Amino acid sequence: MSKNRDTFNEINITPLTDIFLVLLIIMMVIAPMLDQQGLNLTVPENVAEEQVKNTETKIMTIMVSSDDRFYLDGEEITVDNLENSIKAQAKNYPDGLLIKTDSDSSHGAMVKVMDSARNSGITSISIDEI
Repeated sequence: MSKNRDTFNEINITPLTDIFLVLLIIMMVIAPMLDQQGLNLTVPENVAEEQVKNTETKIMTIMVSSDDRFYLDGEEITVDNLENSIKAQAKNYPDGLLIKTDSDSSHGAMVKVMDSARNSGITSISIDEI
């Protein structure tokens, strides 16, 4: 009893090619969504004390309390009025913004202040914990 069988000498790569093309399309669609803006942080350089000039700086100070309330120069500001208040005061404080946060305040409140400052045109932002 001998049977004649055809031998299988070729590999069909069509399904493999289809999978790779689908993955390529998925990556092409997702890639533009991955472009996120980060924070531009600059590290201060070590400068000798003799080189430091004692100049008067004008820095706007916003305090974020433990219950996520905002205070601009000691006056309470609502969340809805935060960006408008920063825009109005930005001309008087050319050296930037200092955000003082309570250790119990939420990160979202601090990020809200940072976003409002960035939308107001302030580029120099410092953060300090109370």
